[in-house]
Amino acid sequence: MHDVVIRNARIVDGSGQPEFSGDVAISGELIVEVGDNIGPGKHEIDAQGLLLAPGWVDVHTHYDGQATWDPYLTPSCWHGVTTAVMGNCGVGFAPANPAKHDWLIGLMEGVEDIPGTALAEGIDWQWETFPEYMDALERMPRALDIAAQVPHGAVRAYVMGDETATEGEASDAQREAMAAIVKEGIAAGAVGFTTSRTVLHRAIDGEVVPGTTADALELTTIARAMSEAGPAVFEVASDLAPEAAELEWMDQIIDETKLKVTFACVQSSEDPAQWQRLLGHAAQRSGGMYPQVAIRPPGMLMCLQGTHPFTGRTAYQAIADLPLAQRVAEMRKPEVRAAILTHANERPARLLRLLFMEGKAMRTRIADYDRIFVLGDPPNYEPGPELSIASIAEAAGVSAEAVAYDQLLERDGTAFLYSPLFNYNAGHYDDAREMMLHPNSILGISDGGAHCGMICDASAPTYLLAHFVRDRSRGPRIGLEQAIRMQTRQTAELYGFFDRGLIAPGMRADINLIDFDALALPVPEMVYDLPAAGQRLIQRASGYRTTMLRGVVTFEDGEPTGNLPGKLVRGPQAAA
Repeated sequence: MHDVVIRNARIVDGSGQPEFSGDVAISGELIVEVGDNIGPGKHEIDAQGLLLAPGWVDVHTHYDGQATWDPYLTPSCWHGVTTAVMGNCGVGFAPANPAKHDWLIGLMEGVEDIPGTALAEGIDWQWETFPEYMDALERMPRALDIAAQVPHGAVRAYVMGDETATEGEASDAQREAMAAIVKEGIAAGAVGFTTSRTVLHRAIDGEVVPGTTADALELTTIARAMSEAGPAVFEVASDLAPEAAELEWMDQIIDETKLKVTFACVQSSEDPAQWQRLLGHAAQRSGGMYPQVAIRPPGMLMCLQGTHPFTGRTAYQAIADLPLAQRVAEMRKPEVRAAILTHANERPARLLRLLFMEGKAMRTRIADYDRIFVLGDPPNYEPGPELSIASIAEAAGVSAEAVAYDQLLERDGTAFLYSPLFNYNAGHYDDAREMMLHPNSILGISDGGAHCGMICDASAPTYLLAHFVRDRSRGPRIGLEQAIRMQTRQTAELYGFFDRGLIAPGMRADINLIDFDALALPVPEMVYDLPAAGQRLIQRASGYRTTMLRGVVTFEDGEPTGNLPGKLVRGPQAAA
């Protein structure tokens, strides 16, 4: 008798093949049978009308700190994610010089906008080396599997000291020391190494991430050491400037080490066609290079509980510390409204940090309000030009700032303004869709656990199905089978997780049962549930009936069951 049998499901198995109806039998952690006329199970689930798919594999998260205190890794767990890869963008918490914990926290806070006070209170530093960090992660039960990567920023600072790591050129001895640390991490089960090469990524003190200016020799030295320890992924967050030089050292790593290289690929206003060149270059690599693209184009959420266009104004600062309800009441007073609106138009520093890479052109567009939209309820992440603050203001014959002000007061002050930063140059998602469907691209950049005050894209796996597959009306959609394959088997295979991402005998029983018609995203909300009452944006989902990990039900109707079968994934995984 099987442990669990799920009957009468609409099965989309992750391979890309057409949906079919059938049953799935589970024994222990594994799927043992898929088809019809399956024998009885100790526990049976009638999935009539429900979509059965593998658990989502999210390869770009930043739960490096949260994973040490939160067994659920919210909000990703609410969106069907059963495996999360963290340590991206060259930032993380190991190796860690005991005297430099605060510096590592400042690096993460600046780059990924995670409250430093939450990290300081939440992290129990039980490690110094990367293998010790892995051991600490392994000791904690959790609701989903996690995998870790070795971050360049922490490695470089550990070897060179934080004073010289940000700008200094490494000596031969220092390169070899870094390579040895990374090799040790891969041998201990790290699934990759990550580096940041973008000026957008800066510590809380304004310094770039260590490794941003590292030369190609340093990167190739590390890559060669990685390959000696076993298969792994080399992840890059880069401005691709100069583009040819960056691609050259990536190509060298692929050719010499056979490692997989993945890098963030976005469409920016400065070079709108660059993504096409990058995908074209990757296509010539015959495997090995995987441009990583976002499901939902990254964008800022502005609200009264976070950062918004009026944050820095003197008249607003006079009431900024009031509880939300009192602040809203004050802002509705004509005299307060007039004082805030007539103040000089200063942009909050936090907002400008996010816009740094896009430079003056992006800041000008944001200031003109033609790239800020009303998010609405339900949230609309693909708004037409008529929903921009500038268009609404023009139609009403009022100023754009007045419209933005009034919109922020909607829903008792919990409404959002939305500004897509990347992949929205044409004002719709056609380019983003093309990026996702390219045969060499990989879905990622959800940034789960990061950008707590202004971005909440951990819900992207849900958005892919609800919007791109089911609801999109402003352009072509994506097929259900293809969408599921892209965030299950395809992402799993990138990191060598060959034991999951597919509904087939011998595969891990990581499963989502979904009421596809009911799948929906509510408006994000600001909560204060991080350690030290740290704030973050979260977004839940409806429509997930059951999520299973290793054959154990972890969530039912969006609520945790209390079962914590999740483990640390050490290195590539072979199917049973």
